[in-house]
Amino acid sequence: MNTGNNEHNREGGIAILRQAMEALAELVRLEYVVEPICNYGEGQYDCIIRVKIVEMELRWCVEVKNRLTKAIELQALLWKDNAKHPLLLATKYVPPQAAVRLKENGIQFVDTVGNAFIDQPPLFIFVKGNRPTRDETIAPVARLFKGVGLKIVYLLLWRPELADWPYRELAETAGVALGTVNATVTELIKKGFILNMGKNGKKLLDRKALFERWVAAYPDNLKPKLLLGRFRGDADWWKDVELNPDCAQWGGEVAAAKLTGYLKPGTVTLYADRKRLADLVIANRLKKDPHGNVEIVERFWPLGKGFGEGDTVHPILVYADLVELGEQRTMETARMIYEQHLDRHFG
Repeated sequence: MNTGNNEHNREGGIAILRQAMEALAELVRLEYVVEPICNYGEGQYDCIIRVKIVEMELRWCVEVKNRLTKAIELQALLWKDNAKHPLLLATKYVPPQAAVRLKENGIQFVDTVGNAFIDQPPLFIFVKGNRPTRDETIAPVARLFKGVGLKIVYLLLWRPELADWPYRELAETAGVALGTVNATVTELIKKGFILNMGKNGKKLLDRKALFERWVAAYPDNLKPKLLLGRFRGDADWWKDVELNPDCAQWGGEVAAAKLTGYLKPGTVTLYADRKRLADLVIANRLKKDPHGNVEIVERFWPLGKGFGEGDTVHPILVYADLVELGEQRTMETARMIYEQHLDRHFG
């Protein structure tokens, strides 16, 4: 990745951390030292911070995020188990509901407006409800993560070698305009996610970070545009259904249950061929219901040609669907999906 971008992002992250620590210092007297970036085990963190409070000296592995999302909360669950020191999540703002979720999951955090959860016995701090004086906590979403460019990013996450495909071929595969591919790849290069090596082609970089950005953006900026309808069916109707992948594939909780054998689905997500929607609804006796627990979403990738032919969608998409639901049971299952399928995929 572009070194200049890395240095800029790192400096911005340290600035957020320092502002958050100054806010924490309003609650309890402390001194702190930020140490350089280090690798511990399989997790790479932004820095280590040493904090002296009264006679105690504490150390945290710190992960700094400009904006907190459910995807980042779930990632923090994965990070905290691999850290040499306890994990500390630092961000601009943690809303009250997110503060409660982080506390319940044992994820310590600080933000720049004075909210914090610190659990280092005998020290315990939990503050929520402080709000920013102005709406500066929501970073503007890059054009790359606002619309159909997310279709292209999904294919790249699935098959990184597509970064070196001709633009026209990538456009046909993703079902988007040639100009969209051009704009998306250009922005990915600018942001350091694709390395343009000239005659030697292009290479996708920092796939985990790109995956996190995609998971955060997909539920709000692409999925609603692809929703074909909400329905309701008989109780557990899906259990005896053998899907024809040409027509549809399982996503969300049902796919997660099939992949892990762990979750009891409360919702059903199907990714379907738009032209086969009527056949799918009739065959499974689904009834239109705007509040139903069955959502049918238009499939936005080609079936076959290296893009999967089974009855479940790729674990990347299953993970995103679970994170969108954001419930304790689905977050735990998403964690299992990541550990069992995605960690090695991005490794």
